[in-house]
Amino acid sequence: MSRAPRLHPDGKTRCPWPGEDPLYVAYHDTEWGVPEYDDRALYEKLILDGFQAGLSWITILRKRDNFRKAFDDFQPEKIARYNEKKVHALMNDAGIVRNKAKIDGAISSAKSYLAIMEKGPGFSKFLWDFMDGRPKVNHFKTTASVPASTPLSMQIYKELASRGFKFVGPTIVYAFMEATGMVNDHLVDCHCHASCGKSQRKPRLKAK
Repeated sequence: MSRAPRLHPDGKTRCPWPGEDPLYVAYHDTEWGVPEYDDRALYEKLILDGFQAGLSWITILRKRDNFRKAFDDFQPEKIARYNEKKVHALMNDAGIVRNKAKIDGAISSAKSYLAIMEKGPGFSKFLWDFMDGRPKVNHFKTTASVPASTPLSMQIYKELASRGFKFVGPTIVYAFMEATGMVNDHLVDCHCHASCGKSQRKPRLKAK
């Protein structure tokens, strides 16, 4: 279903997907589409997008602080060393999405991340090299125009998968690219479209 931007009570026009949810609106305004170049922050977002598979992003966003606590603030060095006892504890943690395949995938992806960091070229550079270091700015008017995946997200997925990353299919990768500002998919009439690439990374949102 095609949806156009909507005018909010604060006088700002936004993409339709955050609705009126304050947490979702804050995420839309301060994080989504802002270019992210920090290696660890990119790893965290990729893992959370993997946990989102089959669910809505707002579900993950509301649990994000719980995820950060459960997964040692997404420090890959720690996650890569998780053992069966830790996995069992995570499977009993009601604050996160308890899916063993996704938990195992996060551990595998941590090991792959460390390999890219240790052997080169670094996770951020690895990802942004696909974009020649610069975000791709799209000019979509409605959500119907926004793709679920692209040939480039397929290319990145294949490269990530070949390096051992899990839950990184082309649709997940494209959502990740949108969220981390590799592509600017704010609709053209959204107040964030013009300013997104110029924005500075804000402090991490706390779930409510």
